[in-house]
Amino acid sequence: MTINWENEANKRADAMFKDLAELVAIDSSRDTEHKTATAPLGEGPRDALLKVLSFGERDKFTTKNIDNLAGRIEYGQGKETLGIFAHMDVVPAGDNWQTDPFKMVEKDGKLFGRGTSDDKGPAMAAYYGLKIVRELGLPVNKKIQLIFGTDEESDWEGLNRYQETEKLPDFGFSPDAQFPIINGEKGITNLTIKFPTLAASKSDALTLTSFTSGLRANMVPQTATAVLQGSTDLKADFENFLADKPISGEINTADNQITLKITGRVAHSQAPEDGINAATYLATFLADKQLDSAGKAYVNIISKYFHLDYNGKKLNIDHEDKVMGPVTTSADIFHYQAGEVPDILLNVRYPKGIDEPTLIKNIKTILADYKVEITPGNHKMLPHYVSPDDPLVSTLLSVYEDQTGKPGFETVIGGGSYGRLLKRGVAFGALFDEKDNVMHQANEYSIKADLVKATAIYAQAIYELAK
Repeated sequence: MTINWENEANKRADAMFKDLAELVAIDSSRDTEHKTATAPLGEGPRDALLKVLSFGERDKFTTKNIDNLAGRIEYGQGKETLGIFAHMDVVPAGDNWQTDPFKMVEKDGKLFGRGTSDDKGPAMAAYYGLKIVRELGLPVNKKIQLIFGTDEESDWEGLNRYQETEKLPDFGFSPDAQFPIINGEKGITNLTIKFPTLAASKSDALTLTSFTSGLRANMVPQTATAVLQGSTDLKADFENFLADKPISGEINTADNQITLKITGRVAHSQAPEDGINAATYLATFLADKQLDSAGKAYVNIISKYFHLDYNGKKLNIDHEDKVMGPVTTSADIFHYQAGEVPDILLNVRYPKGIDEPTLIKNIKTILADYKVEITPGNHKMLPHYVSPDDPLVSTLLSVYEDQTGKPGFETVIGGGSYGRLLKRGVAFGALFDEKDNVMHQANEYSIKADLVKATAIYAQAIYELAK
């Protein structure tokens, strides 16, 4: 039987976009400050999970909700289980949107809104791919589970809770990256570097009162703000500094207090070179100013060891694997408050051949003069790789080639997807490799035609893997 997969996807496109708009309307960024017994990560992640499960119930699939933290839509029977992992949470919207980030807007063939590309849009493409398989009555001999998490952008609490009571599938993929395939993912760790010896001190010129920047450990900080006490006029210097840099800024002076703000560009921390780190630029501006000793040390450290260094060379943690590529570093969160112990959160994505203890040891050696304390986050991911010879990889690449007419090839990324939950797990789409990656950025979008194409690819992939 010959199936025109793209034609089947097009028939269902309007319904898919309607469902996607309902998901985008929910701000499902993590909000544990307002968590409740029934919304352990905040109302948004819970509501998005309930919404996507309601689609499954509407369409007569079997569904299961795990404590409003994770859930699944299920179809078919068999000894083996194919898993498709997606997530309903999003990163915070941030600033500089030209449209409401939580109202899906179509313009020039693009669907704008937070989550349209990461990961609500691809999740809907995978769901409608599953619908195509069922509605065509195609024979499958494996159980198919579409599993949704609600905390992929942070600590994976949803899928961690899922694994406590639910058996993971035997193999599968996550529609949370790009085509042709992601069969390798770097290890990921978040290192909080504290500077206990930077005691607050006064200065005859300027005293750094606070320095803050960053929203999440996987987002290049778009804005940074420093507050100083003193009467030094920085306006001309600041404007000169901004003039030849890819940033914007503002300065305000009142009551012997100076407030500086720099705006750069947000990006996913797996590719920090795509962003403009506002914090390291602001620290670089302040580095040659007459500040109190603690403040000066803090901004000097940022400027010297973190500014425009995306591979950890300045911290002596640069390492490269032939297949998995180099270490990637992104300083994502900065906190300095006079009288408190300042810190920097460094997101590190590393290949085989180096590990977290080595990263920590080398950084401590470089920063030995400051007697730093380094604490790794609880959510750790080791490097993950599935051979191109695995039938999972070869089947998915074959489907990609069949649908696009382009050669498939293996890829390793610095991002972390749910694909790594399985020994035989990969990421597969939904971004096409030649298209711009706008995940985590302001004005995030998915191209309508690409989501339809991805739906066709997922439908065929599900059938080929489950038949």
